[in-house]
Amino acid sequence: MIQSMTGFGKHVIQLPTKKITIEIKSLNSKNLDLNARIPSTYREKELELRRTIAGSLVRGKVDFGLYIEETGSNTSSQVNEGVVKKYIEQLKAVADGDDLRLLEIAMRLPDALKTEREDIDLNEYKSIQETLKIALEEINVFRTEEGKVLENDFTARIITLKELLEQVKGMDAERIATIRERLEKAVNDIKENVDANRFEQELIFYLEKYDITEEKVRLLNHLDYFSSTLNSSDSNGKKLGFISQEIGREINTIGSKANYAPMQQVVVQMKDELEKIKEQMLNVL
Repeated sequence: MIQSMTGFGKHVIQLPTKKITIEIKSLNSKNLDLNARIPSTYREKELELRRTIAGSLVRGKVDFGLYIEETGSNTSSQVNEGVVKKYIEQLKAVADGDDLRLLEIAMRLPDALKTEREDIDLNEYKSIQETLKIALEEINVFRTEEGKVLENDFTARIITLKELLEQVKGMDAERIATIRERLEKAVNDIKENVDANRFEQELIFYLEKYDITEEKVRLLNHLDYFSSTLNSSDSNGKKLGFISQEIGREINTIGSKANYAPMQQVVVQMKDELEKIKEQMLNVL
């Protein structure tokens, strides 16, 4: 089972005087890249919240937002009366206007409100932790569902690669015969007397360089290993990436040894399928 690194989770909880909202978004990244937006009241808890998120999401470019909205009568902001009165006095000195209009202007000016720093409410923080837990569960469900889509795509492409490998196996004997015929014709065109035994030895040595038996066996093993890793209990994106590199290495070697146009065309198709796997692999956790 694999997971995508793309996901979204959101949960809202209503307290007597506050509404707490947590949103988590993630995209693909080589490592965990966590950007957190947290109210200043809870800055001292940021590391703890980050550890919780890292323990659940592991990798990805993650945006985490904690939003706290006052819905009751309690507020941490108060009118700074002395400052506001001073503003009104100054405004009256430079412009005419009724007191209500001058008050509206004064309230928009700096320091018209004073905010007292709140201490952390432990019960409220427990609610935040619970909200975060649910949001993480939601994003992991999202990631798992996206992972199933990727898994189906990988499975189909591995099957295609195995089918193309069977085509390579099927044309291998004809390929060797064609190469042998081409070499014999080249020697005959020289119109020189050649020692038949020596020529046969050299031909066998030459054809051995084009033998792809080992590459075919290793490629099939890598494809099977990819499938078994895909079906393991953990999401092994990095491991699957390494296996993909080994698959590519064997395909490239077959292509370089082919020396036979029909087989090289099949190799191009194999490379195309593998490239699509590698593109999608960037999203796997």
